[in-house]
Amino acid sequence: MHAIEQESFAILRSRIDLSHLEPLTRAIVERIVHSSADLSYVDDLVTEEEALQAGRAALLAGTAVVADVQMVAAGITTRDVVCHVRDAKAGGGLTRSAVAVRMAFDEVGPGAVWVVGCAPTALFELIELGVEPALVVGLPVGFVGAAESKQALRDSGLPAVSNVSEKGGSAVAAAALNALLYVETT
Repeated sequence: MHAIEQESFAILRSRIDLSHLEPLTRAIVERIVHSSADLSYVDDLVTEEEALQAGRAALLAGTAVVADVQMVAAGITTRDVVCHVRDAKAGGGLTRSAVAVRMAFDEVGPGAVWVVGCAPTALFELIELGVEPALVVGLPVGFVGAAESKQALRDSGLPAVSNVSEKGGSAVAAAALNALLYVETT
């Protein structure tokens, strides 16, 4: 970890005590707060430690990682990421992001880790498709459908990281996934 990053985490930890959180939940909360400088994520994120453990195990075993947009993919720095939004064309009542989800699912099949940080329509589509993911990081941003898509994700019972509010975004979603890749567990 770079000295600036270490200092940032030290400042974060001086402002809020997250030691009561389970290890993977704490890692995700800290990395998201670090990447966004937004302490309100502490009370906004929804995680389940068992789902995070299974998602991390899948990542360590080499499962495919799929992102809804290139900005999310660019933020995931230690893994190759499947992202077909550049190749997708909207049509049939679907947005480019939703079509890209279908294309990615055709490529990777069940068991992937999905990271959605931009498009609520991508999150709705992967729920609708029944992708059987190892984990879904569902943190799309916006005033149209973002909170609703995240609620649908929680209601679906899929293993997931989400948040309650409309906020989220590519950097936040990538940070959550990176936390699972970077965290040291005992």
